[in-house]
Amino acid sequence: MSTTRTWAVAITGVDGHMVEVEADLSNQTPEFKIIGLPDKSLGEAVQRVHNACKNSGLDLPRRRMTVNLSPASLPKHGSGFDLAVAVATLAAGDAISPRSIRGTVHVGELGLDGRVRPVAGVLPAVFAAARAGFERVIVPQANAAEARLVTGIEVRGARSLAEVAVWHGADVEIPEVPVEEPPAVEEEPSESLDLADIVGQESAVEALVVAAAGGHHMLLSGPPGAGKTMLARRLPGILPPLTEGEALEVASIRSLMGDRVACLDRTPPIEAPHHSASVAALVGGGSRVARPGAIVRAHRGVLFLDEAAEFSRVALDALRQPLESGAIEVIRSGFTARFPARFQLLLAMNPCPCGNYGVRGAECTCPAQAIRRYATRLSGPLRDRVDIELRVARVAASRATAGGRSEFSTAAARQRVADARGRAAARWTGTPWSRNADIPGTWLRQGEFRLDSADRQPLDRALERGALTLRGYDRVLRLAWTMADLAGLARPRQDEIGRALLLKRGMTP
Repeated sequence: MSTTRTWAVAITGVDGHMVEVEADLSNQTPEFKIIGLPDKSLGEAVQRVHNACKNSGLDLPRRRMTVNLSPASLPKHGSGFDLAVAVATLAAGDAISPRSIRGTVHVGELGLDGRVRPVAGVLPAVFAAARAGFERVIVPQANAAEARLVTGIEVRGARSLAEVAVWHGADVEIPEVPVEEPPAVEEEPSESLDLADIVGQESAVEALVVAAAGGHHMLLSGPPGAGKTMLARRLPGILPPLTEGEALEVASIRSLMGDRVACLDRTPPIEAPHHSASVAALVGGGSRVARPGAIVRAHRGVLFLDEAAEFSRVALDALRQPLESGAIEVIRSGFTARFPARFQLLLAMNPCPCGNYGVRGAECTCPAQAIRRYATRLSGPLRDRVDIELRVARVAASRATAGGRSEFSTAAARQRVADARGRAAARWTGTPWSRNADIPGTWLRQGEFRLDSADRQPLDRALERGALTLRGYDRVLRLAWTMADLAGLARPRQDEIGRALLLKRGMTP
């Protein structure tokens, strides 16, 4: 009896778990079986491995072969285990060195001709291997650049099973096979969208800068053509670039989605799902494999819901928990997948179904009941989690046709945001937070950051009258601190409190 071992990685959510792949050879009727809670695609690895070995000139022994994936209680899915299963079985038959594969992690799918095909989730898999102390990982050549984003571990990119076998001591010819590249996803860079293109919306642009400086959630309400989408699309461009750690988090999520990741993109992502999106499309789901939703893909960036009132109310209310915790858990029978979801929410909606309610010179044809029903599509608890509610009006014809561009550009706004965030980060040094939007309300209501009663007076009165909840009270305080940072003040004053209160209530400061 001969038992050999190597390693693979199982991905649950964005976390990788090391899986020991054991191959055992016994003198019984020839059979090849994989055990250890594999899913259907992993169970089909038997045929892929058999044909890949044969077409690579590597013969499997004609005896009973049992491959165990340990821990057996951990669900395993996907074709990324193919390469580890193949090298473990080849080592059991003495075709390659068992000692060589023991300390190496193998990730990759096999083609029937023996080529090693790219798989999704290579970046979090290599992260898991590095954290577990492994020194070498073999991945598909198409995923090698992505895997090398992880430091402290040797990465080898393989084109074929024969190439991997030669690295482990086999004496076979390495065929010339093309590299299968994952599909590239081309996105319009946010840098091409400049705030200078927006004319006549100075108060809205200033509110957008406040939202960016503090990481605050925002709701834009106004008639069609007022510029809500133009404003929203320019938010990522004024956000500070991602840190290396944040960029790696975003790249790991892109890797899970199967996108090609060759370098770290420091631009915050933006996701804008259609209003017909389901709850699963927004927050993630899946029966056998948990797939990230739009809020996960927007991690460390912006989630823009245009025509927010047209979304299902159930889907919108599903955002409430991730907005508070910064993460989402997909719980299914047998496994729980946890995804990061720390995004900045940006909502845009019309004042009524026809869009003309309250618009000067326009006629609204909606019944009063339809207007009320439309406004309540965003529930009170969801609105309470939004820091800024801004009413956007249409630009007058004289200003729209005057020509020229605004003097306030994206570059200038980005610098203001960076300066304000720098002041906030310096203030919160020594805490787990760096943005004002993330600070617990108790820190702002108690201790050294508590404001004077005279400055808090309008806010305290609003809380006593029931115009604000305690959550809303805390959000106004966070807004006030952000306004103080933008103004270069050490602490908010009554003026900043009043302006923050107006923004929270949906009024122009």
